[in-house]
Parts: sequence; C-alpha cells; structure tokens
Amino acid sequence: MTSPQDTDSPRGLAFAIAAFLLWGFLPLYLKLVEDIPAVEVVAHRVLWSVPVAGALLIWLGRTADLRDALRNPKMLGMACVTAALISINWGIYVWAISVDRTVDAALGYYINPLFSVFLGAVLLGERLTRTQVMALGLAAVAVLILFVSAARPPWLGLSLTVSFGFYAYFKKSLPIGPNQGFLLEVLILAGPALLYVIWLGGDGYFMASAADTWLLLGCGIVTAVPLLLYANGTKLLRLSSIAILQYIAPTMIFLTGVFVFDEKVDPARMVAFPLIWVALVIYSVPLIRQMRRA
Repeated sequence: MTSPQDTDSPRGLAFAIAAFLLWGFLPLYLKLVEDIPAVEVVAHRVLWSVPVAGALLIWLGRTADLRDALRNPKMLGMACVTAALISINWGIYVWAISVDRTVDAALGYYINPLFSVFLGAVLLGERLTRTQVMALGLAAVAVLILFVSAARPPWLGLSLTVSFGFYAYFKKSLPIGPNQGFLLEVLILAGPALLYVIWLGGDGYFMASAADTWLLLGCGIVTAVPLLLYANGTKLLRLSSIAILQYIAPTMIFLTGVFVFDEKVDPARMVAFPLIWVALVIYSVPLIRQMRRA
C-alpha cells in the first residue's frame, strides 16, 4: 500500500489552495495594523486564534484528542517546536509588511517551496517524476535570479523560508489531527502572549481606539482560518505538492507589494515572475491528471 506521504487527495488540494489564496490577501489586512508593533500584533494573532480554533474543535467533537495530546510529553514537545517556528515566521512577516518590504517577504515565500521539496526528498524520501524535477529546476532558476538581483542580502526572505519550511515539515510529522494540532500550538503560545499584553497595559494599542481594537480582534480570524485550512491540506498532500502550490501566495503578495503598496520592482523580478508560473503549470498539469484518474 502507498504511504500517505506518496499520495495526493483532491480535498487536500482544495484546502491548500484556499489557504494560500487567503495568505495572498493577508498583506492588505496587515497594512491596516502597520502602526502597531509586530510583537503586539503577533500576540493578538495568537490570543484571538484560540476561540476560533477551539470553537471548531468543539463543533467537530474532537476535544478528547487534544486532552490526550496535552498528556503526551513527546507530542507536546513537538508541538512546542512547531509553535515556536510559526510565531517566529509571523513576527518577521508582520514586521516586513509594516516597513514596506512586502516584495522581500514574497521572495522568501518563493524560495520556501524549493526548501520544502529539499526537506521532503531528504527527510521523507519523497520521489519526484522527471516532469516535476523539470518544473522545480525552472523554479530554482527563477529564485536564483531573484536572489542574485537583491540589492541587499535577503536575510528577511531566508528567515521566512527556513522558519516556514521546517514548520511544514514538523507539522506533517506531528502525530495529531491538523485542527487539534493548531489549537495545541496556539494554546502553548497563549500564555506568553497574554503575559506580554498584560505587561503592555495602557501602552498597548488594544482598547486604545475602536478601530485598533477591532483590527486586533480580527487577527484571530485572518490567522486561524488559513492555518486550519493549510493544516488539513498538508495532511492530505505530499510535501512536494504543498511546495509547488505555495507559489500562489507569494505571487499574490508580490503583486500586492508592487501594484497596491507601490514598492519598487527591478527587471530581474519581471523575468523570474513568469518563470515561476511556467514551473507551476508544468508541475501541476500531471498532478491534476493523476487526481482525475484517481
């Protein structure tokens, strides 16, 4: 029998595409909170994700799985790792949008799928067809162009790549349901987040104005929904398939940075951008055909 990591599910494809589309629109929301420090935004992303994820788990009737996970030291330790990685990724990303480096963030998420493919092949033993290798090679050329053309060392992009790449890897290996896993992560982070918000007191933006308060409350929905969709999708798709679908979000982020936020773009990015989409088409067509046959 083929192991789960070697198969792709249509449901997984739908979950993943929905998650990446929502992440593609996320900079528009984060731009509304650009005056709020990134750490405070992340703290509220954590706190208000708890009731959203908790309500979903209660509705699904899977709270017993969460209780079992909390009693399992090994599972709890692995969840601490994924929680730490995703909180680092959130912090860097929120800060990047607030300082007008949206295109740099897009670069990081362009590199990330290749890093995920590397992790999938080396650590999970995932096999790629010749067509898929061709697509990933073309994407690698595009990313190399983006990397070389950067005016400054792309540390911001690389930090997003590594943090989210390892998050995807450990998330796939976490022996718990995706919805339970996400709630477990935000519960782990909720303690430090709450302490930080309490420490801020009157110096924080929460309750300072109605607009900021509602925007920070909304962080829970814009954080939890795509991550829950992604968590379900990554359980039903190969890591290499997740990797190529990830090009949806950075492309939307890139377009937002250029056409909405009016950030500068150099000629190299205008060459790399079409190459990445050609790679996506080459990779995706056989995948879709395989799913239709299944």
